[in-house]
Amino acid sequence: MAYNERLSENRAQSTKQYLIDNGISANRLTAKGYGESQLVNDCGCEPTNVSSCSEEEHQKNRRSEFIITSFKGKNYEE
Repeated sequence: MAYNERLSENRAQSTKQYLIDNGISANRLTAKGYGESQLVNDCGCEPTNVSSCSEEEHQKNRRSEFIITSFKGKNYEE
């Protein structure tokens, strides 16, 4: 499980760095990797690393999601 958590965190940090490299201020971003704790389907493979899911199904869990909390001065965290 630690491997997937580390992989997920690295993916999140890489996504954040990509946004920073493309002009988004670092102080406007946070990044968090969740490993297999927030899958979008039932294609987890921990702890045995065995799954009957297709590669396409696994790819759906290898994602970066964005939550926009404000836009043009409007705060959406309320």
